[in-house]
Amino acid sequence: MKVIPLHQEENEIIQLAVDNNRQAQQLIYNKFAPKMLGVCRQYVKDLHHAEDLMITAFMKVFANLKKFEHKGSFEGWIRRIIINECISYIRALKKVSFLEEVTFIEEGFNSIDSSFNVDEIQFLIDALPDGYKMIFNLYAIEGYKHQEIATMLGVTEGTSKSQLSHARKFLQQEITRLKGYQNGTK
Repeated sequence: MKVIPLHQEENEIIQLAVDNNRQAQQLIYNKFAPKMLGVCRQYVKDLHHAEDLMITAFMKVFANLKKFEHKGSFEGWIRRIIINECISYIRALKKVSFLEEVTFIEEGFNSIDSSFNVDEIQFLIDALPDGYKMIFNLYAIEGYKHQEIATMLGVTEGTSKSQLSHARKFLQQEITRLKGYQNGTK
């Protein structure tokens, strides 16, 4: 059994993992799993389902590792597989629907009030309907453009923009409501 030092170059570890070296695969999993679980959790409310999705996605990562071309970040490549696995899961449940709307409102919602902690922000995002949440995550958190989102989800670019606008409006309303409770005005 070959021992892999932690300081070894990422490309060498990837190559060892391609060759089915279990220690290399474990190193990759240990390094990226916590962050990728967070990505899964952004799309799926239930932590256990998010963990299952992450593990399934990592199986795909290792099965397709030889296809990684070293032309971008390895983490980004893994992240894309994770996101696609989450989207596939949500689609399989047929829980997501998108309203085809051409009109959208681009409002000044660029950040969430810093008085909320991470759990409260995640709670707000979890409260979004699935279609809104998926597009909000892809656009606001992952940084995809509307054209990319439309292609990924099989919707129009206008639908992507509309869903994002509705998600932002929903979040603004919930933030205003929560602030009212915090300030004792509601």
